[in-house]
Amino acid sequence: MIYLQLFWSFFQIGLFAVGGGYAALPLIQSQVVAQNAWLTLSEFTDIVTISQITPGPIAINAATFVGIRIAGVGGALIATLGCVTPSFVISLVLGKLYFRYRQLSVIQGALGGLRPAVTGLIASAGLSIIVLAFWGEGASLADALSADWLSVGLFAAALAALRAAKWNPILVILGCGAASLLLYGLGIPL
Repeated sequence: MIYLQLFWSFFQIGLFAVGGGYAALPLIQSQVVAQNAWLTLSEFTDIVTISQITPGPIAINAATFVGIRIAGVGGALIATLGCVTPSFVISLVLGKLYFRYRQLSVIQGALGGLRPAVTGLIASAGLSIIVLAFWGEGASLADALSADWLSVGLFAAALAALRAAKWNPILVILGCGAASLLLYGLGIPL
């Protein structure tokens, strides 16, 4: 039964994850944390972090990690298959249709209308992760003064390195990891 639950949950994520990995984060969180209680919010954030530092799309990585945690290697395979099946079928159909009808204004209009929705999904997921990273589980933006200011500083440095200095994201990830290890070694956990 757990295999069917894993497949169905990640099939839904794969079916409705319009806009890619970051847009899928609220869907993954809803399925994995809220509906099925397979992970806590803190564990979900860890999965997102691990998914970001491993190659591949975040939804597929999350499906694999959650599946293996819940039902071993078989669960990982089933959850991953559930996640990729809708994308595979829809991409084949839409790819064929897009190349045939891409010049139609209705197609361009529909794509233009989806962009703000996808941006909202990405922003929602980002804010959830920021609140958890800066204030911890169960906190809200109202707790602004009790933020983990080391995490805020590390975030600001990473953001500046990525946006202003145009550093390679791999270097930023490695740098933040090294900074975290250094702080931990000094007895200052994040």
